[in-house]
Amino acid sequence: MHAISQIARDRVTVAPSLLAADFTQLESQCREAAAAGADAIHLDVMDGHFVPNISFGVPVVKSLRKKCDLFFDTHLMISHPKQYAKAFVDAGSDLLTFHVECDDVVDDVLDECDKLGVPAGLSLKPGTPADTLFPYLDRVKLILVMTVEPGFGGQSFMADQMPKLAQIKREIKRRNLDLLVEVDGGVAPATAPQVVAHGGSMLVAGTAVFRAPEGMAKAIESLKANTAILDCDL
Repeated sequence: MHAISQIARDRVTVAPSLLAADFTQLESQCREAAAAGADAIHLDVMDGHFVPNISFGVPVVKSLRKKCDLFFDTHLMISHPKQYAKAFVDAGSDLLTFHVECDDVVDDVLDECDKLGVPAGLSLKPGTPADTLFPYLDRVKLILVMTVEPGFGGQSFMADQMPKLAQIKREIKRRNLDLLVEVDGGVAPATAPQVVAHGGSMLVAGTAVFRAPEGMAKAIESLKANTAILDCDL
């Protein structure tokens, strides 16, 4: 298992979302992303129930783990993350992020992650208030703010989520917690400056990386180049 401490805190990092990759070429796409400067691979797992789409599951993660040495940032957009946590850890996930809106008791899922020895992240949908996460901030290693409705790639960035992002970042700073703040949804070179200015440091980008006309390396470079303000005054 890769340690979450390997994800830098003093610079912007990029986790390309595999959802936008060519599914017939997943191994080569992951290798290309790694060579292009990706810091992690973001794995969007969807169950067709929590979100209205189905993506991939444990077998794909397990197969890719044998071929890719990047940090596996697994985002469980599923109704019952506790039930599947062990399977995803055994498959090679380095972090499990689940939703505060899931059908399981949040503390029970966090207990399961602790038992498995895997760091946990917590996410929320655009319509969920920021303070819904606050009771759990001291139990997680990452907060994922969705800037689209989860379920489908290629959606437009929701700029109205930036105040929520800043609110979460302020609370993390107020408590002096060492948490990664990740943002997913419509993130591209044009929107990355807003994300970073409001407290995001780990950028999930799918279409903007895997389908970039200029290639992955230039796309990732462009995302990171927008980002010199990690400790901004929110």
